[in-house]
Amino acid sequence: MRSMWLGLVSAVLLATSPAKAQDGYPSKQVTVIVPFAAGGTADIFARMVSNHLQVKLGKPFVVENVGGAGSILGVTRLAKSAPDGITLGLASTSALAINPTLYGPKLSYQPDRDLVPVAQISVVPNVLVVNPNKIKARTVPELIAYLKANPDKVSFGSAGVGTSQHLAAELFQQMTGTKMVHVPYKGSSQMLTDLLSGQIDLAFDNVPLLLPQVKTGQLAMLATATPKRAAFDPEVPAVAEFLPGFEAVAWHGFFVPAATPKPIVEKLSGEIRAFMRQPETVQKMAELGAAAVAVDSEPFKIYIASETERWKKVIEAANIKLE
Repeated sequence: MRSMWLGLVSAVLLATSPAKAQDGYPSKQVTVIVPFAAGGTADIFARMVSNHLQVKLGKPFVVENVGGAGSILGVTRLAKSAPDGITLGLASTSALAINPTLYGPKLSYQPDRDLVPVAQISVVPNVLVVNPNKIKARTVPELIAYLKANPDKVSFGSAGVGTSQHLAAELFQQMTGTKMVHVPYKGSSQMLTDLLSGQIDLAFDNVPLLLPQVKTGQLAMLATATPKRAAFDPEVPAVAEFLPGFEAVAWHGFFVPAATPKPIVEKLSGEIRAFMRQPETVQKMAELGAAAVAVDSEPFKIYIASETERWKKVIEAANIKLE
């Protein structure tokens, strides 16, 4: 009888010990990999969330910026980290929904195989802007008419081949039957400089980058690339009002390496989503030109899959190749 009782106790202890181990998470400092340079919008998002997790979970959450190769270096570092919850990372549209098609098997990580979504935290609207001295159109229909009358005579800039800005313009051309000349840059800042000087004519890019120049009249904002009008300026129409189904937004979320214990994923997801719902967080994100969202791991995974399929079609239709 005593041996049976001891066996039962042992079984209970074995069953509960993993849960107890997770209750103590994190046991030490957590590294938060951000695959972009310090000071940008994504970096600000990551530091906001990291500060919250540090306060709530009682251990340092230290941001490490690992920029380069269009976020591939940082995401690869995250994917190859130990799956123990001690390395967390931020990733975005390009890394998760575009690069797998663009690079194929050459990509040094595969989202489905190497990463587990924790929570989506943001949607950042892309907006369509023109240099007002180069393009006189002030509405999407006017722009479409102008492009059709002037095929291959209008240039658009992007942060590089295969970036979300590039694909937004490719999708616009595919849906309108127009043709423009793509001028890729090594980043949005360089693109913006040439857009302001008139070296290129128009661009799709994130609100935080372009809004200051729109406010001063240096750029004219024709529409947002969101499914409906964006909260930052409800007076600005969405491209989808003229091209139903058009959507080209950037999004961010947190990920951990594959095989990270589910209780750790759930704990991080719960804390991050609670933070994203706080009114102060929503207001701060809006000030940065983003919408705060709080999407759990599984629905985020489904969303990434749908985004991957959507951009795959655009990439293949445009025959985009990396040189």
